[in-house]
Amino acid sequence: MGIRENLASVQARIREAALRSGRAESEIRLLGVTKYASDDEVRELMAAGLLLLGENRMQSARRRVELFPEAEWHFIGSLQTNKVRYCRPFALIHSLDRWPLAEALNARAERWGKRQDVLIQVNVSGEQTKSGLTPEEVPGFARRVLLECPQLHVRGLMTMAPLAPPEEVRPVFRETRLLYERLQKELGVQWDTLSMGMTNDFEVAIEEGATLVRIGSALFAKEE
Repeated sequence: MGIRENLASVQARIREAALRSGRAESEIRLLGVTKYASDDEVRELMAAGLLLLGENRMQSARRRVELFPEAEWHFIGSLQTNKVRYCRPFALIHSLDRWPLAEALNARAERWGKRQDVLIQVNVSGEQTKSGLTPEEVPGFARRVLLECPQLHVRGLMTMAPLAPPEEVRPVFRETRLLYERLQKELGVQWDTLSMGMTNDFEVAIEEGATLVRIGSALFAKEE
């Protein structure tokens, strides 16, 4: 199958997962992860109608944003503090995971005259190889960002599940969604983005409440 057919297949799977969980397909956004895609493949994906795209690496992201300005770009990889100066074009940063990064982003956003949308990354599984705050750290961190970083607009949470069969990682997605719901009540805020689920597990993530799924290899038939 080509990219257009891959996109239609993924969209159908999203629709079916939403129906299984009693949700509307419109509640879930599909983010195309272009990390391993060529420029021609990105162009083909956009021609097929997907204009919500994400990059993991800043060097590639900067080039892609310039090459495809008509897309809405998200930065979804680990973000080094010294790379914050390049973040202005991104509609959403998925990987806010420590206080120095929050301070740096807030200062830059003030300089840009922008309120930067961000997600707080939480490491529910506890894997040492994954970035993110522990679930216990997130409430205090979110409250501090809310109080001390007026140029940051927290839209919700992002998590990465372990690479395992989908049913085995369902509890990770469920715990993240429960944290997402609880924090909104505790902080008195209304969030709209729960970013979780990739090619190998996005249907289970949707069943557990994801509002945004990050899909690469199912679209491009390459490793994500």
